[in-house]
This record gives sequence, structure tokens and C-alpha cells, in this order.
Amino acid sequence: MQNYQNHRRINVFHHLILAPLLILHLIYTIVRFFQEPGLDRAESVLVALVLIGILVVARLYALKLQDRLIRLEEQVRYARVLPEDLAFQAENMPLNQILALRFASDAELPALVTGVLSGKTQKPDEIKRSVNNWRADELRV
Repeated sequence: MQNYQNHRRINVFHHLILAPLLILHLIYTIVRFFQEPGLDRAESVLVALVLIGILVVARLYALKLQDRLIRLEEQVRYARVLPEDLAFQAENMPLNQILALRFASDAELPALVTGVLSGKTQKPDEIKRSVNNWRADELRV
């Protein structure tokens, strides 16, 4: 069961396989470049850097798209759960606050949104910690 303590997700393939292997490959190519300097070794270092860059950019694109989808889902939820004026204000909150509020149950959402809008809780971590009935997000990338 997901809660505040275990809600962060590690993608095993990305974080524990691809990233470490590409970093090791970069280290290896840099060492080989200094052992035997040359244009082909420099090109290998450049390719290793590009591969790491591709991995990072692909992950950032996926997370950005996911955040946009969560924002849209939450706007629909606000319209369904919150009074109209509160829903309008909630839709205009910063994205990091909207992302943190997605873990709140429908029952406690109005009070939490009011707390965020009044300045009682502002930081995403504070918002998540104030959620009592955790709504799991098992589909997070």
C-alpha cells in the first residue's frame, strides 16, 4: 500500500541498470582516452556523453508529460469534488502543489486546497505530509 514513506518510485531498468552501465561506460572511455589519446578515443567519450544525455532527456520528457496529464486529471477532479470558486482557484495553483495534492482523498481535498491557498501549507513535501487518507498513484513513471 502506497503512503508518504514509500511513494517515490525507482524505475529499476532506468535507475539501476541503464544509468550505472552508461556511467561505467563513460568512465571506461575516459580512462582509455587518457591511456591512448586519439581522435577515435575522443569520439568514444563524446558518444558515451551523448548516450547519457539521451537517457536523461528521455526521462525528463516522460516526467514532464506525466505531470501535464496529472494536472489535467486533477482539474477534472477539482470540478467534480470542489465548489466552483475553490476549483477555479485550485486550477491556478503552481504545478508542484497540484502534483502533491493528487495524493489526497476526495474527502480531505477541500480542506487541503483551502490550506494551500491560504498559505498554511505551501511546499509539496508539507502538503504530502498533511494528507491523512493517501490516494495511491501506482502509475507514476
